[in-house]
Amino acid sequence: MKTNAIIAGGGMTAFGKFPARTLKDLAGEAIKAALADAGLETADIEAAYMGNAAAGTITGQVCVPGEVVLRSLGIGGIPVINVENACATASTALNQAAAMVTAGLYDVVLAVGYEKLVHEDKARTFSVFSGAVDVTDMDGLAALVDGKMKAVGLEGDIAGAASRSLFMDIYATEAVAHMKAYGTTREQLAAVPAKNSRHGAHNPRAQFRDVTTVEEVLAAREIVWPLTLPMCSPIGDGAAAVLLVSERKARELGITDPVRITASVLGTSWDYPEGRESLVFHELIGRAYDEAGLGADDIDVVELHDASASSEILHTEYLGLCPVGEGGRVIEAGLTALGGGGRTVVNPSGGLLRKGHPIGATGIAQIVELYEQLSGRSGARQVEGARVGLAENGGGYINGDVAALCVTILER
Repeated sequence: MKTNAIIAGGGMTAFGKFPARTLKDLAGEAIKAALADAGLETADIEAAYMGNAAAGTITGQVCVPGEVVLRSLGIGGIPVINVENACATASTALNQAAAMVTAGLYDVVLAVGYEKLVHEDKARTFSVFSGAVDVTDMDGLAALVDGKMKAVGLEGDIAGAASRSLFMDIYATEAVAHMKAYGTTREQLAAVPAKNSRHGAHNPRAQFRDVTTVEEVLAAREIVWPLTLPMCSPIGDGAAAVLLVSERKARELGITDPVRITASVLGTSWDYPEGRESLVFHELIGRAYDEAGLGADDIDVVELHDASASSEILHTEYLGLCPVGEGGRVIEAGLTALGGGGRTVVNPSGGLLRKGHPIGATGIAQIVELYEQLSGRSGARQVEGARVGLAENGGGYINGDVAALCVTILER
């Protein structure tokens, strides 16, 4: 979808483990920050798209989570659309909000992603991830994942996912398959969280701000071989919000050098011909580039879905930032790092691995980071001269591939 929506303001909380904070508290902080940044009042909001994935499981709040959050801020009388779409929840809310502005239906739309994953019962937290699949066919999923693991020489046993996200088993198969096909090493996997830790150290809202080395990553506790704990995105809470406005409203607000959403492509996987995998990435990424009239060489800064170290390697390739099979070597060489001399910086926020991954908040947190990068407001992690940014955010797993994916391109 080509869009002409303009980001007037953005805000987000720190990401982390906040057992005492409520969804209303977290989302309210992000919304208030976005309003202040935009110079708008609650009365200016004409519609709200509220993204949350886990409230029903973690807090018991179902059916009206968005309305509950907004009423706590005195916001009512407007359309409120609750959005749930796995890890792509927030980017889906943004996609729909941008569509409404582009269609001319509203001048000011709020898009929010907010989440609590921290719970004293860790099994309940991990059940959120195990629910992001076809739960009517868990035997089929177990056979699929176990088969993938055995095909690359791993022991298949997703029953162990009760004490971890089952997606880590899936990511482990992807990592080993890439290692076998292209010679990717564990050191290159470890270079991903090491690089992102250097970025996240400069992000005051990141869940983890300590700098870690390749050696420390490799020595950390193993989750599923070849992945260690720092190679896996952490559990956390947080919220992010943006206000999208029309061109008319942007002129009224005096925005003269706007950050625009020029393309937002949302889709799902499908049943591919036998032997074909991950077509959804190539399809949607290609469409996003086409609709924005850009290519990979035009992108200055990327926030991609590094739910694991192997994810960043694969998605760097999917986005065309390097040739297929070269993702590990490019990252190890520092070419996607701040100051690394490459064309495009990847995950200057620290990515999911260091910034954190509260499922329903992640997609808009990526957008807030890119909005600030393109506005030149990112301090020590600023990508010099950034004018074009891309966010890639996906989640869920059906029949061997990501269930939902959203690719968003921003330009200033």
